[in-house]
Amino acid sequence: MNRAEFIGIIAPVATKLRAEGSPIFPSIRIAQALLETGGAINAWNNLVGFKVGGGQTNAYWRGRSVSTKTWEVYDGVRYDNVTANWRAYDSVEDCFRDQDLLFGTARYERVRNAKSPSEQAVALYASGYATDPFYAGKIVALASQYADYDKEVGGLKLDPGVAQTVINTWISPAWHATDDAKQRTYLNWLANELRKAAELPTE
Repeated sequence: MNRAEFIGIIAPVATKLRAEGSPIFPSIRIAQALLETGGAINAWNNLVGFKVGGGQTNAYWRGRSVSTKTWEVYDGVRYDNVTANWRAYDSVEDCFRDQDLLFGTARYERVRNAKSPSEQAVALYASGYATDPFYAGKIVALASQYADYDKEVGGLKLDPGVAQTVINTWISPAWHATDDAKQRTYLNWLANELRKAAELPTE
């Protein structure tokens, strides 16, 4: 499956749910799915890295799960080969609808109230959805490529102030903290993707 085929499956569901009242911008949903899966639909239809957690079943998740290895960042240290239990779904739409139930909880109020895709990406990380300190920046950079899907259902463009905040708070300090040329090149690319999405000059 190539990226265009992946987007062709994900985007219609993302826009449909947004039109029905989902708090998640389609571009953010697409970006999350790409980041979490690398652009492939796994056999358990969990495209958003949704773990089993408390394990309470509902209309969209019926209790099935899959265990794999992943990585997490705790207190600035990356740990590889961490065992994680992921929710398994009958369909991609069930996955997204179950995620919307999660975002209906008090913990994710900032995600629900986000006024732009970039603000929502920052809120996802700030609310503890992922441990990767570069999560928000990665999501915004990917989402900027799919902003047209937000326009279909009244989405907003990337806010320059939020883009600059992501760069100043996470990307720039990380660039200065590493001597790895490859990592610096990646971080520079990531920052410029945010700048382009916000119609800011690149560096």
